[in-house]
Amino acid sequence: MTTPIDAAEQTRRVRTYWNARIHDLEMTDKPPGSKAFFEELDDYRFDKLAYLPKVIDFAGFKGRRLLEIGCGIGTDLVRFAKGGAIVCGVDLSETAIRMARRNLEVHGFSFDRLAVADGSQLPLPDASVDVVYAHGVLQYSADPRAIVTEARRVLRPGGTAIFMVYNRVSWLMAMSKVTKVPLEHQDAPGLQMYSIGEFEAMLRGFPTVELIPERFPVKSRLHHGWKGALFNTLFVGGFNLVPRAAVRRFGWHLMAICRT
Repeated sequence: MTTPIDAAEQTRRVRTYWNARIHDLEMTDKPPGSKAFFEELDDYRFDKLAYLPKVIDFAGFKGRRLLEIGCGIGTDLVRFAKGGAIVCGVDLSETAIRMARRNLEVHGFSFDRLAVADGSQLPLPDASVDVVYAHGVLQYSADPRAIVTEARRVLRPGGTAIFMVYNRVSWLMAMSKVTKVPLEHQDAPGLQMYSIGEFEAMLRGFPTVELIPERFPVKSRLHHGWKGALFNTLFVGGFNLVPRAAVRRFGWHLMAICRT
């Protein structure tokens, strides 16, 4: 019988995992920490996630204090800062916070606060930020519900929380099972997927929630050889001929825009 892992131990494992990794590092050969390094990773991220700037207006939070939980190397924080937001970030990984600070600095942006911290125990007072952003974070957390609760706590009245989780009932999950190709970071400790209903239940504390299934197949730089050719030509082309309304609920990313 497997002994359950407590939240503290799970958090330690998650921190260790992400301290040893930079997301999408294999997509650039530029020196880590250089401006070119960050720009290539930004280019790859928003090529892969072409939907994201269509759903989130990165320039729409000018003058507002925005906290990113799980900020990674600061790719999205730089976009928010470029749009005029007053940015803060927390991450479990010391490596991530060090790189996020460097990313903002080389692009000439200041930040309000960057800290190594657990999103389930935010080092911020009540009602102190206008926006909380956590894209691709809840699914790797030891206590995702606590992160949602903390987001509500630190948000000011009229604030906005933006979350993304992976959809368990999605085209990518089905493809992974059929092709036997593992998902990116499938080996991450405690990785969780959610159905639409489960995600909605987690967000019930917010008065208003808009849930948007997103991330449908686009050509990938990650896959090579015959599998890459099949994916990029036959599968991507064929999938995108299907009316979006018919496959909308099977998007790989479940985006939620919540308001207090």
